[in-house]
Amino acid sequence: MRHLLLLLVGALALTACSGDDSGPATQPTDGDTSAPPPSPTGTSTPSPTPTTPPPLAWGPTQAEYDEAARIVADMPVERQAGQVIVARYAGLEPPVDLIAELGLGGVILMGDNIESPDQVMQATAAIQQAGDRDYPVIIGIDQEGGTVARIREPATEFPAYMTLGAARDTALATDAARASGEELRAMGLTMVFAPDADVTTGPDDPTIGSRSASSDPALVAQIVSASLAGYAEAGIVAVTKHFPGHGSVPADSHEELPVQTAGLDELRARDFVPFQAAVSAGAEAVMVAHIDVPAVEPGVPSSLSPAVVGLLRDELGFDGLVVTDAQDMAAISDGYGSGAAAVASLAAGVDVVLMPADTRAAHQAIVDAVGTGELPAERLAEAATRGVALMLHQAAAGAAPAADAVGANRDLSYQESLAGVTVVSGACEGPLVGGTIQVAGGTDTDRARFTEAAEAAGLTVGAGGEVVRLLGGTDPGSGDVVVALDTPYGLGASDAPVRIALYGRTPGAFRALVDVLRGAAPAGGTLPVPIDGVEREGCGGG
Repeated sequence: MRHLLLLLVGALALTACSGDDSGPATQPTDGDTSAPPPSPTGTSTPSPTPTTPPPLAWGPTQAEYDEAARIVADMPVERQAGQVIVARYAGLEPPVDLIAELGLGGVILMGDNIESPDQVMQATAAIQQAGDRDYPVIIGIDQEGGTVARIREPATEFPAYMTLGAARDTALATDAARASGEELRAMGLTMVFAPDADVTTGPDDPTIGSRSASSDPALVAQIVSASLAGYAEAGIVAVTKHFPGHGSVPADSHEELPVQTAGLDELRARDFVPFQAAVSAGAEAVMVAHIDVPAVEPGVPSSLSPAVVGLLRDELGFDGLVVTDAQDMAAISDGYGSGAAAVASLAAGVDVVLMPADTRAAHQAIVDAVGTGELPAERLAEAATRGVALMLHQAAAGAAPAADAVGANRDLSYQESLAGVTVVSGACEGPLVGGTIQVAGGTDTDRARFTEAAEAAGLTVGAGGEVVRLLGGTDPGSGDVVVALDTPYGLGASDAPVRIALYGRTPGAFRALVDVLRGAAPAGGTLPVPIDGVEREGCGGG
């Protein structure tokens, strides 16, 4: 039902956006949460029979939003200030005392918070208990697949998002997101910081790369919309990221404040396209990046910019939950204190302050800013209401899958990689290697996983036979077969007779690679990004 509602709202939003960039009229955005207007229906014909109340354009029903407004109205400002913070913590023990004391909206799990699926389940249960509230705590995670995945085996590892751009298969994108979301929910997660809606612009993109589905905005839009449907079916809140687009800047916001040199028309034609599609598809939450966009508001990180957030709200028509990128990144922490950044982002129209470098300082600054009038009380209440409404909606998705869902999608991960494997030189049919091969390049884990997959399929790995070289970066490599495990750019300068883009280093990706090498399965992928120096875009039909 949730999937059907999402598709219905997406269709209505597409109609509403035609010739009108004012955005859907859902709950108020001027800070008055006391009397939200009725949810749009997009039609004057009522349903002939009683049905589940339609969602707002971004997920929650009007009843859920109204209930959230009542909950927030009863909160003192100190609890409202906590509600808009999703904090980072160190180690395996969750910060249950801090959650309870400040009323934090939630936490994000990073690599050092994770030991195993069982340990994650115990941590998330403790976090929810510490919340002691009638709606779930936000427990988020970066789990895009590929290089950005905090939980790995024995959970299912999915390949990089670029795999889906190579596969050009929206049904597969939905299936993969649903499967990943179900595994996360089985471990107690309620929010995933995915999908990545950035449009990569090539090897000069140092941050996004294979995290993007493609350099084609329309293709990225299709894959992102399909992924959102899968996450909605899984019952997990998906956060589309990183508006206004991180794939077209030549710097990493983890290390500095990148400057977007493109003008607004270029951004609209390229970077905004997948985000507009996500909004039209009913996206529940959008993350705003730390990028300086001189064409909009020079010198101000997007996550702190009323003008950039205004583009998302007014031009793209998004009225859902807006989340900052991590505020402990250098693009913010080098120029702003935790408190100043938190207040500025909320004042700009953001609803969730993610990972402030100092959680207590951010919380106190928000409380103080409301007291002095620097941050209007209505703006804080609006932000808190959106967060509570979305978590009430998440709770309505029902019980999480059983624990045995974790790790249950390895065959799907394999099928995803097989659909994306892209052979840009070498035969499209039949074996590409003999019965004995040598493996070179890559990391120890890469070589071990490839060897395991090859030997399981009956190949001999050792001295003699074709050399299969694994590429982890953009540098070309020599060998009889060269395989790009991440972005495919290194294939352009390679002189190997067989060149393959794999977009992943998962067990399923190596299994798919081996099946293509031995001629047991076709390579379904087509290059999702242009590469100079390749003979063809692939053997797939995309």
